[in-house]
Amino acid sequence: MALTQTRRLGALPRDLSAARLPSRSFAPFRASAPGLRRPHARADALPADGQADVVVVGAGVAGLSCAASLAKRGVVPLVLEASDGVGGRVRTDVVDGFLLDRGFQIFLTGYPEAQAALDYSALQLQPFYAGALVWSGGSFQRVADPLRHLADGLASLPNPVGTPLDKLLVGLFRLKSLLGSLDELMARPETTIAERLKAEGFTTAIIRRFFRPFLGGIFFDRQLTTSSRLFEFVMRMLATGSNCLPAGGIGAVAEQMAAKLPPGAVTLGARVDSVRGKEVTLADGSKITARRGVVVAVEGPEASRILGPALQSSPSKPQPGVGTCCLYFRAPKPPSPENILYLNGEDEGIVNNCCFPSTVAPSYAPPGQTLVSVSTVGTFDQLSDSALEAEVRQQLSGWFGAGEVASWSHLRTYRIPFAQPNQAPPTNFSRPVALGGGVFVCGDHRDSATLDGAIRSGRRAAEALMQQQ
Repeated sequence: MALTQTRRLGALPRDLSAARLPSRSFAPFRASAPGLRRPHARADALPADGQADVVVVGAGVAGLSCAASLAKRGVVPLVLEASDGVGGRVRTDVVDGFLLDRGFQIFLTGYPEAQAALDYSALQLQPFYAGALVWSGGSFQRVADPLRHLADGLASLPNPVGTPLDKLLVGLFRLKSLLGSLDELMARPETTIAERLKAEGFTTAIIRRFFRPFLGGIFFDRQLTTSSRLFEFVMRMLATGSNCLPAGGIGAVAEQMAAKLPPGAVTLGARVDSVRGKEVTLADGSKITARRGVVVAVEGPEASRILGPALQSSPSKPQPGVGTCCLYFRAPKPPSPENILYLNGEDEGIVNNCCFPSTVAPSYAPPGQTLVSVSTVGTFDQLSDSALEAEVRQQLSGWFGAGEVASWSHLRTYRIPFAQPNQAPPTNFSRPVALGGGVFVCGDHRDSATLDGAIRSGRRAAEALMQQQ
């Protein structure tokens, strides 16, 4: 349940209906929304003279943000993307009329960088219910935001997800997260989320039954070893905005960003082998020299491969990653029409969270059908795809009924070994983007591993490039 986030190039499987798509893999991407101008060129459209003003490696959200910031300043960037479409982890595939985001992702409208970079109305954002249903003790228990669902919040006070005091503390912490600027928030004393929750007075019951699955789905870390600063940041975003899905899938975010670039700015199918100074070497051996600079805008491990010693020896080298699996099913109907998230409040089973995206945004499924999204923490590589699906079905049969789950048909499984970088303390959410010699780097490994962090890192890289002497 990355707050948007979820990349290895390889040959496309012949049977896409059962494809295991690792994180940098690609599959046929959805058609752009009507009227969306796509600034894409093919790999054979590279500049004949081997020269470019600025080269941006990677057309994920960070690279698109960087390219858009450069274009605003009158610089025409050349964006090189290895796959067949823009977005990186922020992409959506169409399978049998269903919109499948590459890993379950929620868009938070409170993100300040996203507010500045995106046209929210054009995304047609559809909100989730402000709360969740938590599976605990053989039934679902409701957790609701009392400021948005007062009656539900009051009714949930006595349920066993936590004590009444726990629920009041959630509201208090939400208010505390609004104090100070975001920069001040990110500079506060840091510990793990688990330690911070204990220090705030939360009981073991609410930590285990609610915070583990809820925050575990965001950071892919049910043990809550992630930075407490990220917890405060997310709480502020939840307090100041809504959890949504774009009507066109999460990929619509990247497509909107790409549409702001000059025609032909993005070259698809252009895999970069290395960057050494201002010289970019592609996988086919061809080279491009950047007059002003090169920005490497890919995930951490790929950035280390492309940049070599320039990044690997850096004190701010990328952190190792955490992974997830996302399974999608077609269903005749949802168990409830509610636009709500379902969480695993127990320490058993491999499912962390699930939802029915088409109850949030009906466009995610064809008329009369329902899309099911199921997420895990970890990739469970020891299980085959069929064994993984069987484990998921068995667990969810207990939640929704065996007959209900038996009526679902599998659409696709995404295994994402690098969904986001590890964000355990100590952290630095404003890592250097300038490596020297006209080389820059951006991505969620430079800022927080959120959509907002990726957009911010791209903007910072563009600004640093423009300011270089």
